[in-house]
Amino acid sequence: MTSALITPDLVAVDLVATDRDDATRQLIDLLVAAGRVTDADGFHADVRAREAQMATGMPGGIGLPHARSAYVTVPSLAVAKVPAGVDFGAPDGPATLVFLIAAPSAGDADHLQILAALARRLVHESFRTALHDAPDAGTVADIITREVVPS
Repeated sequence: MTSALITPDLVAVDLVATDRDDATRQLIDLLVAAGRVTDADGFHADVRAREAQMATGMPGGIGLPHARSAYVTVPSLAVAKVPAGVDFGAPDGPATLVFLIAAPSAGDADHLQILAALARRLVHESFRTALHDAPDAGTVADIITREVVPS
């Protein structure tokens, strides 16, 4: 069974979060609601463990929390636009775009491919701007599918 990496129900366009943990948790809730994560607390613990190894903030206002987990059923990407920003440890300040990559424990290659493809696009200001300017979740999902997902 193949499943789209990202769908509109995995996008939050005006996320209000108190900190990186809250932002991550809200994105995990979207993954649980979509049936892609079987245990929110378990997956959250896996993401926090990865986050504790190294901050996942990138220059340009990007947060890239990610983890492989036994609680993930299919490789998935949940995305939030966070207008007020949330600190993911990037040197240039808070993240206004947060991408949560969820990969099954056995999906090492999938996880790394998604991360690499996303990182390659995120260095382009035009890509980040297109996501910021996207009016709704469907548009965000379409942009990412077109630009990031290998065909």
